Amino acid sequence: MSTHSHPVPSELWLRGLLTVAWADGHYTEEEKALVSDFLGSSQIEHCQPLTPQELSATFAADDAKADDFLRTAIMVAIADGTYSEAEDRLLQEFCQALGRSAEILTGLKATLVKREGEQCMPAGEERHDLLDPLRKWLDEMQIHDPKIARFLCRMIPAQCPFERDIVLFGRKIVHIPPMCKLNPLYEQLVGLRFRALSYLAEQGEDVPG
Repeated sequence: MSTHSHPVPSELWLRGLLTVAWADGHYTEEEKALVSDFLGSSQIEHCQPLTPQELSATFAADDAKADDFLRTAIMVAIADGTYSEAEDRLLQEFCQALGRSAEILTGLKATLVKREGEQCMPAGEERHDLLDPLRKWLDEMQIHDPKIARFLCRMIPAQCPFERDIVLFGRKIVHIPPMCKLNPLYEQLVGLRFRALSYLAEQGEDVPG
């Protein structure tokens, strides 16, 4: 694949990432605030999901940035440690629209998607081997745009969220482990945030905390 690329509107890129973030049907106040910050408060109620057709018309077939768009889209999908069937269907459509193989999603789907009555693949070496090609591919992500860099810095936690106990009436109901133990791709998320921070620093911008 050649490295030809052309400018891609950051607003369209962000719409694509938000489309992935909302694929499971949830639209939290935090996400509304994120849209307001990056697209403007007037667009919160009018931000339309990015369609595969728009994506196909935006990126040239040999545009290396198409791969980086897919990488950021996958990162958004797994940022909370889960990967839903709705997210998987959308990313499969994005891969097809960009002329990319969806095979890279196979390991992720096998380990993270939980269907009723089914169990995820076991942890350990088998899980690691399934995700290793995806890890290497995600680590090749490059940052091209300050708006995208700021979005990623806001979306990805600065540190591993602490483990905590949910207590009700003085009794521990459930123990939630830290995100870095829940998400097998947490290191890739941290690496992406670091590259986004480095890019902003090189551009002379204030680095988010």
